[in-house]
This record gives sequence, structure tokens and C-alpha cells, in this order.
Amino acid sequence: MKLQQLRYLVEVYKQGLNVSEAAEKLHTSQPGISKQIRLLEDELGVQVFVRNGKRVVDVTAPGREILRISDRILREAQNLKRVAEEFVNEEEGSLVIATTHTQARYALPPTIQEFLKRYPKVKLSIKQGSPTQICEQVVAGEADIAIATEGIDLFPELAMLDCYQWNRSVIVPDHHPLLDLRGQVTLADVAQYPIITYDFAFAGRSKINRAFETARLTPNVVLTAIDTDVIKTYVGLGLGIGIIASMAYDRYRDEGLFAIDASHLFEPSTTRIGIRRDAYLRGYAYSFIQGFAPALTRKVVEQAMGQSEED
Repeated sequence: MKLQQLRYLVEVYKQGLNVSEAAEKLHTSQPGISKQIRLLEDELGVQVFVRNGKRVVDVTAPGREILRISDRILREAQNLKRVAEEFVNEEEGSLVIATTHTQARYALPPTIQEFLKRYPKVKLSIKQGSPTQICEQVVAGEADIAIATEGIDLFPELAMLDCYQWNRSVIVPDHHPLLDLRGQVTLADVAQYPIITYDFAFAGRSKINRAFETARLTPNVVLTAIDTDVIKTYVGLGLGIGIIASMAYDRYRDEGLFAIDASHLFEPSTTRIGIRRDAYLRGYAYSFIQGFAPALTRKVVEQAMGQSEED
């Protein structure tokens, strides 16, 4: 039994039982993968996959357990490498952050800037996606840390840590009638106008929906986007008013747009970090986390992951 065989096995499953796509992902040949999987099945004495001719069409009952264990073995093998790297090259390595556009564009830059100054030899990568996508990337081992407002709690494999709370602003073009109301703006006032805001899966959109539902109002959402800058662009074109994270508005950069504080209209949202409970984090990963959320010390993170010696 070889780690490479387990890697082939798991990758075929991840690619929806498509051996060709697994071969492409692993930069090898389809016949090579098929041969190694059959050798592994012969050694184990059971079939992992159900085949129809040359096609893999399903996973057998024992195969599901074998895949689960194989995935865990591959993760532990990766953890072994990280432990060794931690002591051999303490300040070298890689760190992959999976996050949403709003976090990447508006919340993370100061943390990333400081991190790269402190760890110039660490290769830092940022992957953007929906909350579900970024959590799946961490679960699959394609990213080390997920940073999002929604979705992390839906993945039991992830330890979830609160970072900070934030709320929203209504943005409007110059001379918009809502500017005359300022602090007295109500949900009923907002509901009178076409609204441009986040896609349903993003940036606490559920809190926006809940506020209108509670007030028994039906907002006229004419356009949704995953990118705050896109929302602001269309507000600038006069297509509606925007509801965005307050952190995403800059009165100097967003010329021609004005923000009205809406924290009295919506519940605050909490940005959270998600990490696989069985992951081994390098020392610089803990530094990144605490740089982003100072209260999240290494001890706090390890306790959340169930790795604290006190647990």
C-alpha cells in the first residue's frame, strides 16, 4: 500500500468518479491511476469502486469507509511534513487563505501587509469564493483558513472562531432624497427604492432579509452581486440604492456616493475564521490569525480545534 495509491483513490472520488479529470488534476495518466487503484483493491481484497465496463459509476459500502480512512491518512501525512518544516524552516512555507471578496478587499489588506513584512519567505495565496465554496476548500485541504460571515457553522469538520462584528450602510448618489433623512432613515424608507445588494450567500445577506421580513416589508431587490465594488458601480449609475458592509465605503475613494449608517436597521454580523479541526498549523499561520483578530491567540485557536493540552 502506497500513499500515491491512496491519493489516486481520493482524487477520483473528489472528481465525481471521473478518472480522466483525476488524472489531469494529478498530472498523470488515466491508465496509471486505474492500474494503481486496482492493485490497491487487490491488496485490500475488496472493491472500492463499482464499475460499468471501464467507467467508475459508484462507491461500494466498504469503499466509503476506505475513502474516509484514506483521506485521513493523507491529511496526517501532510501534517507530518508541516511538523518537520516547522522546525527546519520556521519562517518559510505557504499559507492559503480562502475568503469572500468583501473580506479580501476591505478587511484583510492591513493584516496581509504586516504579515508579508514579518514573513517575507512565506508564499501567501488568497482564494475568493462564496462562503460555501471557501469552506469546502478548507475541508478538502485546498486552503488552510476560511474567513467569512456566513456558512462556516454548516461544516462540522471546521472549528469556528469569532473575529469581529460589523454592520451595514445604505449608499446613495448625491442629492438622493434619503440623504435628507440621515439618522431617521427607516426600513420603510429604504423599501421605497430599487435595492442593489449582495448575493444571497454573501456578507450577512440573511440579516438583511430577516429585517425586512420582521417589518413585513418586501424590498425591491433589482440586482445582486458578490462584489461590493460592482454594487457601488451600479448605484453610481442610478439603478438603485445599495446596502453594503460599512467597511466597504470610503468617502474619498467612492466619489459621488454617500453612505447612510444603517446599523439601527439590521442586526450586526460576525466575521469568523474556520479551520479544519485535524489540521496542523504552522507558527506563522497562528501569527496571521492573531494579526487579523488579536483576541485569537494560539492557545485560543488550539482550544477551539480541540488540540489544547488542557482539553
